[in-house]
Amino acid sequence: MTRSAHPPFAPGQPLPVSPTFPLQWRRPAQARQLWIQDRMHYPDPLPPLYASAGEGLIAPPFNKAAARYVLPLRLSALCVNTYLYLSFTPEGAPPDFVLKAMNGLSQIAPGVVNKLMSKAAADMAKKYMAELEPVLARLGEHWTGEWWPELKSHLAYWENFDLRGATTQGLIAHLDESLKRLARTWEIHWLIVLPSFLAISLFEELYRDLFGREDTLGAYRLLQGFDNKFLEADRALWQLSRQALTMPRARGVLASRAAADAIPALVGSPEGDILLSELRRYLNEYGQRGSRGDGLCDVSWIEDPTPVVKSLKDYMTQPDRDLEAELKAQAAEREQWVAQARERLKGYPPPTVDRFETLLKAAQTAAFLHEEHNYWIDQRSQYQLRRIILEIGRRFANVGAIAKPDDAFYLTLDELRETVGALLNHDRRALVQERQAEIERFGTVTPPPFIGAMPLMKPPDEPFGRSLGKVFGGPPLPTNHRAAEPGLLRGNAASPGVARGRARIIRSLAEADQLKPGEVLVAESTLPPWTPLFATTCAVVTEVGGVLSHAAVVAREYRIPAVVGTDYATSTFHDGQLLEVDGDAGTVRVVVEEVDIEETEHELALVG
Repeated sequence: MTRSAHPPFAPGQPLPVSPTFPLQWRRPAQARQLWIQDRMHYPDPLPPLYASAGEGLIAPPFNKAAARYVLPLRLSALCVNTYLYLSFTPEGAPPDFVLKAMNGLSQIAPGVVNKLMSKAAADMAKKYMAELEPVLARLGEHWTGEWWPELKSHLAYWENFDLRGATTQGLIAHLDESLKRLARTWEIHWLIVLPSFLAISLFEELYRDLFGREDTLGAYRLLQGFDNKFLEADRALWQLSRQALTMPRARGVLASRAAADAIPALVGSPEGDILLSELRRYLNEYGQRGSRGDGLCDVSWIEDPTPVVKSLKDYMTQPDRDLEAELKAQAAEREQWVAQARERLKGYPPPTVDRFETLLKAAQTAAFLHEEHNYWIDQRSQYQLRRIILEIGRRFANVGAIAKPDDAFYLTLDELRETVGALLNHDRRALVQERQAEIERFGTVTPPPFIGAMPLMKPPDEPFGRSLGKVFGGPPLPTNHRAAEPGLLRGNAASPGVARGRARIIRSLAEADQLKPGEVLVAESTLPPWTPLFATTCAVVTEVGGVLSHAAVVAREYRIPAVVGTDYATSTFHDGQLLEVDGDAGTVRVVVEEVDIEETEHELALVG
């Protein structure tokens, strides 16, 4: 499956519809919007439960947060043929006839239109910056005094509820209450990430304006070395690997068995039981997450710890290292870079120095929150909803309404409630099979990256829009296609350095056992559950994302090169190719290997 080239910008023009991806819009107005497939977070088909719950957990909370910050952008989410699409629309834009008139004017007087657009963008930014500047200045205080305490209260509510002991009606009431709480946690999610994206972006732009644009990733050195829950989990797993190395029998089992087969083989031996006890402790603390962008629709690590065992096996093959000391070294290096920047600022006007310090503080806090929020909201909070759905599914399976508990994810929320209402009279097995077949069918189809219609105007150039581009890899328009050159892909420079290694195409975390130490991880995107792989790979290449994407941020923490937003890496390269990843230049190229002529002639002689 390959992706089609991005179409050129043509204002208001409907995008072509693929016969393998038919479109049935719920409302006619949706066909006039530009919809972007969320390849970064959800590249694979999603079950109906996510379509009915997830759509409401993404867009409405975003729009509440955007309104709170007076951001002139609104989000819609829509599952189309099992894939998630997002649409960003401007708030308070002129009527369509005005935009069409401006398009016409731009053909004869582009300078006039550009001035009008620049003026509108400046006015827009002035309004939302008036709301966001105080938030940026106190980002850390908002987290410790407001957002984090509320998140802890929601997590405590879920952890203290007795799922098994609840009546079925009580369980549905708990589901409804949990959906309300999740909507609030996702509002907190956007209240965190929107100013965080902006803080890092503004700091990077100021740094480049002050110190030059040659060192494209220089600003991010001043943001490195901050701990977060994902890095903490990686260190805990690394320590578990060191413990396993001291156990000869357990070490032998892990070395000789596939990750999926290792746990049963460890049961029964004294060493194996000790190691499994430590593994359970690890999973109870860090395993409430899945393999995708959230903990809802993916099997959690607690349910299936195979990805954890795979990383454990990989860590055991690597020489000793002190991850905590490495993090401290990054922090010390960060402080050196900060000191150098302050030295270079001597002689600058006080307002410039004050602005640098304000944005530095905000961006450093944002660098922490960028990853930390995901652990507690996208992963752990969503996992609580997964537990509820699985308990409902267990009860459905016990009376034959579905075949097994996780079949409940192939029902919508309304269907869950209907089934509870007449539990013994609802057989949903045929419906589940039909939807499983639909997901399997569309799983063989490459979804178009854009559907609907082109907007009537390109988005204005303003600070918040630029910050989104640094997360997703470009403007939210199908105009950023990078033409491939033979043996070379260009993307966004994301983490500095140059590395060579064999390519390993990983399309899901289920394939992570194929990644060998020192190989180049090539993927559509990486998500926080993939973080342990960064201690194994020598470089990262993704098809989507920008300098603020997950892959970029984590690669910088692990000090490995990364190039993101290459568009076609998984279809351009193949396993085993020798790649050179230049994280400074944003290029990935195939290295032509020298052939041993004498050895080749000898092999040909043997064949002859």
